Amino acid sequence: MNVRRILGVDPGLRTTGYGVVEVRDGALRLIEGGVLQPNPKHPLAQRLVQLHDAMVEVVRATRPDCMVVEELWTSYEHPQTAVLMGHARGVLALAAGANGVPVHDLAHASVKRALAGSGSATKSQVKGMVVQLLGLAAPPQPDDVSDALALAIAFANVEAQRDRFAELGVVIPPRRSRATRLA
Repeated sequence: MNVRRILGVDPGLRTTGYGVVEVRDGALRLIEGGVLQPNPKHPLAQRLVQLHDAMVEVVRATRPDCMVVEELWTSYEHPQTAVLMGHARGVLALAAGANGVPVHDLAHASVKRALAGSGSATKSQVKGMVVQLLGLAAPPQPDDVSDALALAIAFANVEAQRDRFAELGVVIPPRRSRATRLA
């Protein structure tokens, strides 16, 4: 029996969504989803510590096999947003890595394509697929949780595809993130 737990994380300094799905022989099951909300009145350094500590609790409680976060993206008009998101992603990755959980990333369009079949799918289409694939009665709230679950499901799909190709003797090299290519 093949069982894998994937922790999807939608990082943010105000609200970080997370969702854990279990993949058992190709079937998806929701384990847990929620949000981490550092105190917005605290200075940046304290909020980052709160975010880190809360993610350590999630990792220890849910015991994921890996974490997947959305690849960092921002428009050129808002470089400060990218810097702040980089801080959040960094402490979240540290929380996972320090607990032996490998961290992967996926591009936003890859998540949409994996769930809805198109890299330009709308948020409601992706959310609808999360509901359908996990057999939920209603969409997870807030959107940060739904986005995190979408990341976990998309990564499960990517891994399953890679496994199918490996069975056929085709080796697909792991995708390097933009961050790795720029380093």
